[in-house]
Amino acid sequence: MPYKKQRSALGSSTAVEDYLERILELINAKGYARVVDIAAALKISQASVTNMVQRLDAESLLKYEKYRGLILTTSGKTLARQIAHRHRLLTDFLKLLGLSDRVIYHDVEGMEHHISLPTLRAIEALTNQLRRRPALRAQLQAAVV
Repeated sequence: MPYKKQRSALGSSTAVEDYLERILELINAKGYARVVDIAAALKISQASVTNMVQRLDAESLLKYEKYRGLILTTSGKTLARQIAHRHRLLTDFLKLLGLSDRVIYHDVEGMEHHISLPTLRAIEALTNQLRRRPALRAQLQAAVV
């Protein structure tokens, strides 16, 4: 059976989303993102990062100049922000349930690319309710542990 690229609920590949998420984090933290920084953040080779960055440039998600660095385009920023929001929301939701950081990290990395938008909206509504209702949150945390 031929290899099938994994697609996320947002329609992009999981690899593209991982790159965009890290690039946005780097830009927010340092003001810029370079291939070497992305490679270190993702723990992969600079050559692999260069290949993906060139692909993202061809898809108009970022502008890349060899040896200089990169910037996200408007569409790249929009997609990266959606990815970051989804990651934060899932993390916040699982934290409200009282799960350990290790479990949360593992589960969010597994869920974030495959969760549908309706399910994400439901989790967002539930997260908002849990924040407003500490007694309910305590009951759920007690049931989870």
